[in-house]
Amino acid sequence: MTDVAAGDAGTARAAPRRPARSWTEIGTEIGDRVYGWSITGFVLFVPLVLLLIFVAVGLAGWPALRTFGLSFLTSSDWDPVAGHFGAAPAVYGTLVSSAIALCVATPLALGVAIFLSEFAPAWLRQPVAFTVDLLAAIPSVIYGLWGIFILVPVLRTHVMPFFSDTLHLGGTPFFAGPAYGPSMLAAGLILAIMCLPYISAVTREVLLAVPRSQREAALALGATRWEMIRDAVIPYARSGIIGGVMLGLGRALGETMAVTMLIGNRHEISASLFAPGYTMASLIANEFSEASGDLHLSALMAVGFVLLLVTFLVNALARWLVWQTARER
Repeated sequence: MTDVAAGDAGTARAAPRRPARSWTEIGTEIGDRVYGWSITGFVLFVPLVLLLIFVAVGLAGWPALRTFGLSFLTSSDWDPVAGHFGAAPAVYGTLVSSAIALCVATPLALGVAIFLSEFAPAWLRQPVAFTVDLLAAIPSVIYGLWGIFILVPVLRTHVMPFFSDTLHLGGTPFFAGPAYGPSMLAAGLILAIMCLPYISAVTREVLLAVPRSQREAALALGATRWEMIRDAVIPYARSGIIGGVMLGLGRALGETMAVTMLIGNRHEISASLFAPGYTMASLIANEFSEASGDLHLSALMAVGFVLLLVTFLVNALARWLVWQTARER
């Protein structure tokens, strides 16, 4: 027994000792842990803030949604005095003005991006790109003022009569009615100008990231320069282009001041692009400070909640389209 105990003691004495760590090593380990916790906190902070916004706006708008139910989204009756609220014209105006903006801005932005990435000489590329990107830095109220004093008179005097009289489209539902000036068309065009730099910047960077081998392979097979761009470059960059278009759509959905100044702010649904309209953002901007009661305020918050949902769905659709396109490639 004594020999066994002595052997165990010898084994214990023979076991290597872990050397003591220096203060530098301890400080490095603590710093790594703090850094990891900080980065994790930053990552969790963004979805937490988004969730809190959804919850706060949804709870504030719940009384109106509970009172009116689905008719809140299908009714056009907005009467604060009688206590009747329906947001259908605002939802319709938001979607239509954003669609007009995309239809106008996407071809222009794609053309600018193709010119800058494929045709522009080096000395011209950066100045033009800087000028286009500068459109994103102009405050929306400046766009609104420019629209009131320049765009609206041009539309009322030249563009609207051209569609209705020269092209004889006045008898169609989309171009019927008098030429007011402030209209869904004016709001869509100003949104197109505001969306263009976002779509153009993303598309330009995506096109510049296309490998040179794609271009050389198409040219080696006998394609012209335009065929090379159409059949090799654009399909390769399709997912990024879709992402840029959806980014511009998100910008259009949430724009407030310029649209409020140009859309005419009439709470009704009209198929004519010449007629005034409303968007969800302009409705909130016009009436929030003058809300006459709790139900009125709740209805405006409900409109904001619907706008949040639409924006979220658009971004989710954009991510799905980008993922689907990249997967097919």
